[in-house]
Amino acid sequence: MAKYSKEDIMRIVEEEDVEFIRLQFTDIFGAFKNVAITTSQLEKALNNRIMFDGSSIEGFVRIEESDMYLHPDLDTMAIFPWRPQRGKVARLLCDIYYPNGEPFGGDCRQVLKKVLKEAADMGYKFLVGPECEFFLFHLDDNGAPTTISHENAGYFDVGPLDLGENARRDMVLTLEEMGYEVEASHHEAAPAQHEIDLHYEEALKTADNIMTFKLAAKTIAKRHGLHAAFMPKPISNIHGSGMHINMSLCKNGINVFEQETDKNGLSREAYYFIGGLMKHVKGMMAITNPLINSYKRLISGYEAPSYTAWSSTNRSILIRIPAVTGFGKRIELRCPDSAANPYLTLALCLAAGLDGIRNQIMPPDSIDENIELMSEQERKSRGAEALPVNLKEALEELKKDAFVQEVLGEHIVQKFMEAKEKEWKEYTMQVSEWEVHQYLAKI
Repeated sequence: MAKYSKEDIMRIVEEEDVEFIRLQFTDIFGAFKNVAITTSQLEKALNNRIMFDGSSIEGFVRIEESDMYLHPDLDTMAIFPWRPQRGKVARLLCDIYYPNGEPFGGDCRQVLKKVLKEAADMGYKFLVGPECEFFLFHLDDNGAPTTISHENAGYFDVGPLDLGENARRDMVLTLEEMGYEVEASHHEAAPAQHEIDLHYEEALKTADNIMTFKLAAKTIAKRHGLHAAFMPKPISNIHGSGMHINMSLCKNGINVFEQETDKNGLSREAYYFIGGLMKHVKGMMAITNPLINSYKRLISGYEAPSYTAWSSTNRSILIRIPAVTGFGKRIELRCPDSAANPYLTLALCLAAGLDGIRNQIMPPDSIDENIELMSEQERKSRGAEALPVNLKEALEELKKDAFVQEVLGEHIVQKFMEAKEKEWKEYTMQVSEWEVHQYLAKI
């Protein structure tokens, strides 16, 4: 049942003295965009008549087909607590349509909705809880972000060691004021690194929540004179920031992943879901780990996965089964990072899992030992394959996986590949400080 009607939105805007409404959407690279309107245009917006130039958004459309329409999701209505109390600012998240009323093929929110519909047709509801990691760095004298922090706190440390404690608390309080449930927050392993865990929700709401969380985190951090960085690996030789995805499937209100009599507490559907993820994860990784920098996190020694394997005990594995029972039984995918587009990431996770269920794909046996200490031959015999080690390899894996391409759709695959291959080419042409230091005096 819908949470809000058009009349509800109009009433809330009037009662709360809202003067600006941001019509927000996410591009295929995971960047938040918006068109701001005044309340005089609200009725027009609620009738899906606000248009924007899609050719101005990277990865959208050509200039000769640029007119796009925003269709607000009324249930995403929220007022920003950090804006003025008089003349408040609200937002509505939007889906994107062509002028003829057809869904836009580059709208990642609708990609997720399509896969959720497939799950619903099978009787499933997809629940997801994200673990969002980020860094808090100082700004320079011009207000630009740096990678400087004066703290040396570690995992679960508290103030005064944790110098970002007050900013993180304000982020949590802001999110709760907006109606979001935060399960936990804490300092992470690296200096200046933090984590905020959002309560599980149905997947579309979770993706919406992740985008709102990142906006809130950046806004509140700036008020504290800090920059919230979602770059996966901003500093060498420390832990990077992931976005672990905790997933479960429900049918008729029951978590179908749980099976008490199984040694891992997992049902047949759960094993098939894991099998589907392992089959497609390499083809998914250009989406779940979309930056050149993403692959500098996925290296040995920093609790990030490097191989396709799963375990109920190993915390550095690709797919972990947390030690919980009952409705909380879930599968945790640990490769996605904080730069990933949450809509496309969750769409691929669900689609891969459903593919595993439909085709009864059983995963290899779990690997509970340290996979990094195994020989290549032993890893291969246990069914563990190396994950892509850079963006170029991930793009090649995406090209190989027709199923992943079908889920994303032709438009997104084409535009994403074009942009990322250009990014890789530009990267390979750069001369790094490491190269200069390593070779200049020696050669």
